[in-house]
This record gives sequence, structure tokens and C-alpha cells, in this order.
Amino acid sequence: MEVEEIERLIIAAIPDAQVKAQTEDGRHYQALVISETFKGIPRVRQHQMVYAALGDKLGSDELHAFALTTSTPE
Repeated sequence: MEVEEIERLIIAAIPDAQVKAQTEDGRHYQALVISETFKGIPRVRQHQMVYAALGDKLGSDELHAFALTTSTPE
């Protein structure tokens, strides 16, 4: 899976998000997602929103491991 596809999927679900995804090996990914939408939402729920955007790709061979950091703009 390409990092651009991860970014696209997240932005499709959270349109105001700033997303920076990375991978070193094409199987293990990390992403930083910053969004106003997250204001007042517990971090667990923020992560659930991002995971929902990735759907069945998360945990599959396409996206085996995913480290996620979420925050609101400063």
C-alpha cells in the first residue's frame, strides 16, 4: 500500500485533516493526523475514527502494522 493511499483514505473520512504517513518497508506504517475535528474528542475515539477510515485494509497484508498519533492544531 502506498502512503498516498493511506493519506487519501483518511482525508476522505476527515476532510480537514493534515496527514503525514510514512513507511520504511511497505508493510509497517506510521501516521500523524492533525484535525480540528478531534477537539473535545478522547484520543481513543480519535484513533477509532482514523481506523474506520482505513477500513479492512488495516491488519491486512496491505497494511500489516500501523502506528498512529493524533492531535488537534496548536
